[in-house]
Amino acid sequence: MKKIFLILICIIGFSVNAQTSKELIGKWQLVKWTKKGKEKNIQEYYKTDQVYQVFKENGDFESLVGDESHKAKWKLSKDNSELTIIVVLMPINVSLQNPR
Repeated sequence: MKKIFLILICIIGFSVNAQTSKELIGKWQLVKWTKKGKEKNIQEYYKTDQVYQVFKENGDFESLVGDESHKAKWKLSKDNSELTIIVVLMPINVSLQNPR
């Protein structure tokens, strides 16, 4: 359950502007985490600033927190407005923001 929670926190903390699958592919580092309008300290919470999300073309997803690795699957909705991460049969949906 701790792994699912860590992945969920990473995804929620990962700010993605509406984009296509092609633009999302790659390794992204969590550099700013805002929750309920307040910026959170990544180093303090995760005990590392090495927090990454890796999106692969085949729909594989990997969350890297320091030396820990958590695998899942990902997909975007047809209109690119919602990212779904599937962790051990438990989907996590994240609404994506439009660029401002």
